[in-house]
Amino acid sequence: MASRAFYPAVAAIGIAVAGGAAWWYQSQVKGPNEVVSNNGATSGAAAPAPKTGASGAGAPRVAGVEVAKVEKMTLQDDAQSVGTLRSRQSVMLRPEVAGRISQIGFADGARVRKGQLLVQLDDTLQRAELSQARAQMSIAQANHKRNVELVAQNFVAQRVLDESTANLQVVQAQVALVEARLARMAIVAPFDGTVGLRNVNLGDYVKDGADLVNLEDTGSMLVDFRLPERFQRKLKVGQGVELALEAFPGRVFKARVEALDPLLDANGRSVGVRAVLPNTAGEAQVAGSAGKKAAPNGGGPLRPGMFARVNTVFGVNDAALVVPEEAIVPQGGRQFVVRVVEPAAVQSATGLPTDTQWVSLRQEVKLGVRRQGKVEIAEGLTEGQTVVVAGQQRLQRDGTPLRIVELGKPQAATPASGASAPAAAASR
Repeated sequence: MASRAFYPAVAAIGIAVAGGAAWWYQSQVKGPNEVVSNNGATSGAAAPAPKTGASGAGAPRVAGVEVAKVEKMTLQDDAQSVGTLRSRQSVMLRPEVAGRISQIGFADGARVRKGQLLVQLDDTLQRAELSQARAQMSIAQANHKRNVELVAQNFVAQRVLDESTANLQVVQAQVALVEARLARMAIVAPFDGTVGLRNVNLGDYVKDGADLVNLEDTGSMLVDFRLPERFQRKLKVGQGVELALEAFPGRVFKARVEALDPLLDANGRSVGVRAVLPNTAGEAQVAGSAGKKAAPNGGGPLRPGMFARVNTVFGVNDAALVVPEEAIVPQGGRQFVVRVVEPAAVQSATGLPTDTQWVSLRQEVKLGVRRQGKVEIAEGLTEGQTVVVAGQQRLQRDGTPLRIVELGKPQAATPASGASAPAAAASR
């Protein structure tokens, strides 16, 4: 029994001794460590204590950033929407009474004039009624004339003349009623235009309200579209609108705003706009026409129902100051950019390394139009100034030293000299 307990005791003592030795070894003070200096050289001595001063290791850390210049460019203030082309006037012709078609006075897709007969319904019964009414009116007119002569000679009383006058008026009204019924049997064009494809044939019996044929006035076209309510103060009658049609790729058609809907849509909070454009064989200017030829508006007329991409132009600024959108830093409802300036421009830029050429300076700005990754600076910057577009999160306070980084090129610690260094880096 004693020999069995001896071996476990020896093993436990050995484990305890090994653990104590390991603890003692790790608690001893290390010898000199190898450190890498700023220039890449190694040293076998212990790291020296941090220096203080303008160029010591205790100076602020240099942050690597990407920059861009404030540029001038032509910027168009506009809004995009979609719409559908409509005829200036459009109507579906329908009969007011039932009847059988006795005559069709047009060809499918033909031009027609105002007042031209398009569809004639069988009016035999109405013409017979008109002949009867006219005969009765002739009798009433003769009786009235006779009574007028008799009253003048005092052969009949005035009451007889009054009765004949009333009878004549009743008969005349009956004639007018029959003439109106007869006129409703003929469907005529209410305006000049182009008829569509008819839905009936000769001899068809149609009921009142049945679709016969559509009539379109395509001399000019309308396009109805909607814009968010924030644009209503910019919208006005007569301003320009550009249309891009799927049927005419690469061409832009010019239109003008004709009317604004006074009632805003309560569901989408949008305002209705109606623009008009001529449907002629003229020329449509291509957007951004500098150096580009005008594209002909030929190849077929504009037709109702075409899908249109609408670009409403509010104004064009030929000298807008822009920066990349990445340069904008929103904070507390305000917009900022981080400028690249010399240390002398920042009062808080103290204790910097002697070779520091550029530091950060936060600048509040007011924004304008955003287009294709660029944003207009309405206030706060001037042309040629340099702003940070990447690395703003490292610049927590003004006066932070900067190292301009260009992607795809070797990094430099700081620009060589002069104000041209950030400009050269920003012009990548």
